[in-house]
Amino acid sequence: MTITVTKIGDTADLLGESPIWDSEGKCLYWVDSVSCLVKRYNPITQGYKSWKTPSQIGCIGFAPNNCLIVSLVDGFYELNLGTGEIKTLMRPIPPNDKVRFNDGKIDRFGNFICGSMGIHTEPLGELYRMNRDGKSQKLANGIRISNCIAFSPDGKVMYMADSLDLKIRAYDYGDGNQDLLEPRIFFDTSGLGSAPDGATVDAEGYLWVALVSANKIARFAPNGTLDRLIRSPTDFPSCLAFGGEDLSTLYVTSIKNSGTGRMISRHPEGGYLFAIDGLGVKGLPEPRYQQ
Repeated sequence: MTITVTKIGDTADLLGESPIWDSEGKCLYWVDSVSCLVKRYNPITQGYKSWKTPSQIGCIGFAPNNCLIVSLVDGFYELNLGTGEIKTLMRPIPPNDKVRFNDGKIDRFGNFICGSMGIHTEPLGELYRMNRDGKSQKLANGIRISNCIAFSPDGKVMYMADSLDLKIRAYDYGDGNQDLLEPRIFFDTSGLGSAPDGATVDAEGYLWVALVSANKIARFAPNGTLDRLIRSPTDFPSCLAFGGEDLSTLYVTSIKNSGTGRMISRHPEGGYLFAIDGLGVKGLPEPRYQQ
């Protein structure tokens, strides 16, 4: 099967992140974090829509009543896609202006998981879980840059990385109600020349990871072995999601300018959203926050 790559749209993101496919609406949502925009793309109509947020965005997840959960710099919010209204859901107390929220996902049990990061890469980040009743729990701390959050198909394993230590960790996650125990090292990406960034899991339980500094996308077997390595469409791939009619298209966000000076693309298509077809793999429907 031939792999094909398609650039989506005519406008690059500064910092594309957090793609999620809406299997009901047949649309892809993602964010331009630095530009404070939530975006939607309909591959059938080729239509686009965007929503402005009051601060930089870490990640998004599907919520009931035509809403998204959005992690902004200082907490979790609900974005109403119909009205554009933004409502506060959770902000850590006390607030800390030295951190901001970054990567996150809805787990297989309907909880929202999101980690923060030290703005100057200090180990000040924390990992939170917002349960279905709206209560939040701190699961971990001492994180420099939270990334690579994804869940096995049965939800019993959570993957996560502090990107700066170049190690993907696997946690026993249970039924989404337990504290996290000590993780095992799933894969050390230092030999691949990159920190791990955003990730997703396919229907076979394999973990796909954007190797942001290596211009590569990796697929790892559930036992932690490298299964496949493919070239990214651009130099700084940031996050991944399966979508399309049969969930066989891999959507890839990328970085044009991270806003920190650490990552500035020299690729003519840096920052664009891409669709990769022909991988011979399908994804899983994106979980939704349950209340």
